[in-house]
Amino acid sequence: MPLYEYELCDGECRVCGGKFTLRRPLDATPLTKCPACRKPVRKLISTFTSPQITKPLSISDAKKAGFTVLKRVNKGEYEKQ
Repeated sequence: MPLYEYELCDGECRVCGGKFTLRRPLDATPLTKCPACRKPVRKLISTFTSPQITKPLSISDAKKAGFTVLKRVNKGEYEKQ
């Protein structure tokens, strides 16, 4: 389930702090009121991070990680490296 960030449309609240995050299913109805204080809310556009690979993995890195490395010998034939 994705995380959604919301903020109050107007004013502040001691209960929710004016901003909160909820985990909701994709098919859930849009949230219009804060579950804590019942004031109107709007959904924020959230930032996200993506994994970054700093360098290409080498054969020795793959072996250290526990993967079996195969080398193609002929059509449809492989052998361990």
